[in-house]
Amino acid sequence: MKNRCLACSVALVSCVALGGCGMMPGGGGGSTTVTVWLMKDSVSDAFLDRFVTDYENEHPSVELDIKIQEWTGIGEKVLTALDGEDAPDVVEVGNTQVAQYAESGNLRDLTLESVRDLGSEDWLPGLAEPGSINGAQFGIPWYAANRVVIYNKELFALAGIGELPKTREAWLADTEELNRGGNQGIYLAGQDWYTLAGFIWDEGGELAVETGGEWQGVLDSPAALRGMSFYKDLQSLGEGPKNSDEAKPPQADVFAKGDVAQIISTPGSARLIEEQNPELKGKLGFFPIPGKTSDKPGRVFTGGSDLIVPKNSSHHSAAVDVVKALAGEKWQTDLARTMSYVPNKVTLAEVIGGDEGTAAMAAGAARGRATPNLPQWASVEADNPIKPYMTAVLEGQDPQESAKAASEHITAALVSG
Repeated sequence: MKNRCLACSVALVSCVALGGCGMMPGGGGGSTTVTVWLMKDSVSDAFLDRFVTDYENEHPSVELDIKIQEWTGIGEKVLTALDGEDAPDVVEVGNTQVAQYAESGNLRDLTLESVRDLGSEDWLPGLAEPGSINGAQFGIPWYAANRVVIYNKELFALAGIGELPKTREAWLADTEELNRGGNQGIYLAGQDWYTLAGFIWDEGGELAVETGGEWQGVLDSPAALRGMSFYKDLQSLGEGPKNSDEAKPPQADVFAKGDVAQIISTPGSARLIEEQNPELKGKLGFFPIPGKTSDKPGRVFTGGSDLIVPKNSSHHSAAVDVVKALAGEKWQTDLARTMSYVPNKVTLAEVIGGDEGTAAMAAGAARGRATPNLPQWASVEADNPIKPYMTAVLEGQDPQESAKAASEHITAALVSG
């Protein structure tokens, strides 16, 4: 890429990279061109500029061709590339997508590099586990993001809440205090199933388990039902819709009106809230989702990205070196501070300690998890039975019966997916 493309914005790179802005293989005196697919908005222009310039200066024989991809339709596009003869050398993928790509048999096994060079023992479990298939590490954790509680400091002060809750019991009590005087204690949509998953995991439950070599849904287990019961109690302390998720309407829009005390979201939502209502600048705070006991925050779903190397990459060694750089301490620190992400290692949590939202996110990420590490899980989410199950319970239907029906739906999807 060198300097002739670095002035392009990320959006512009996405348009021109396919049309020739990237360096051609063999250019610049026989240098190696490493093609890297990154997802739109994962990194800023400034981060990309710094990384490419620094990496190419340290590796004079390597030129990086960065191609920005859209999330929409990316699964099919990556699978096609993995099966072709002209695959990219490094690809950023969603952490829960690795199993689907590994099933193709077209990913390079990076287990040795993970242990020898990348300190895999310190990786966040919610990123590391989805990248590991049958004991082999195919996805290298790149960055994480998870939900925290975003709260209105002014409404907390008016309710006389001076100490932030550290247990679910205290959180529920505080939310009841906040849910009066025309204000909502919390805005929690009825189908926010990622948040529900955290409550289920906190109770020791699962979304699905493997028994005798077969996977089945287990939302009807006692532990999972306790998680749903807590969700129902919390959701009732506000006016969140029972039959839609956090995107309909966007919960940041609702919070921006100023009469909602809390939402559960990633810290980046604070920027959207302040853009819509500048009067809330300086009034937003963050804390990790509380756990059952004060010594540990609650379990959370860890979203984020991993890096993979296709087997049919033309430059295996160079590709792995790029992954090592992106996943190493230097660029993890830069990425976390630039993008307000959680770095891939628990040991790097202190690098974002000055950012209240990211620090809260990092505290929760240490207890993060992901959805079942199965290629078939995509079939579950495609026709997600967890959402209507949640609505049914919130609208007063029998939890056990509703959970059993949803569990059977999950089992069927995992068998046929």
